[in-house]
Amino acid sequence: MNPPQPYPIPPAALRQDRGWFWRFLGRAYLKHAGWRVEGPFPEATRYVAIVAPHTSNWDFPLGVALMFAVDLRVSWLGKHSLFKPPFRRLFRWLGGIPVDRRASHGVVGDCVKAFETTPHLLLGLAPEGTRKGVSQWRTGFYQIATGAQVPILPVAFDFKEHVVRLMPLFQPSGSLEEDLPKIQGLFRDAQGLRTRPEA
Repeated sequence: MNPPQPYPIPPAALRQDRGWFWRFLGRAYLKHAGWRVEGPFPEATRYVAIVAPHTSNWDFPLGVALMFAVDLRVSWLGKHSLFKPPFRRLFRWLGGIPVDRRASHGVVGDCVKAFETTPHLLLGLAPEGTRKGVSQWRTGFYQIATGAQVPILPVAFDFKEHVVRLMPLFQPSGSLEEDLPKIQGLFRDAQGLRTRPEA
């Protein structure tokens, strides 16, 4: 019998002990769904994590299971319409921050301020911004990272291999035109639950 798959351990500043039950639940979900986690968490405690590809609602429970399994404390942005009773308190507890996309011009600035006032912050974003096919990513994640002067952690949800892949930190150069193709290239081999047609 193979030994259980070890899980990467986030830095202490980014851990949140929710109790043994939630840790057990997260690890049970990953195990029975056949998922494994590759790569370590970086030692940094301030960065923007981008998750791709984003093609299904099943990406969310996978992310939550990972968060529970490794006691990770992460903040993430979600549509304000999701933060209504009876789910508002749950999503807040899970680290959710409601965002009104109709007035998104201030979101980047608010996130930059959060990094400036918080010594330890992991902000998770889906750069595709939607489960539907997109021809290009939203660039808010890059604007936040450069504005806050923090690195980017690429995280692939590869449904083909059933692997959550934590990649090395990417330090933005300040040139979106140069960096974006490089970042997108890191996800070239990752396949979402739903395959999108080529653009």
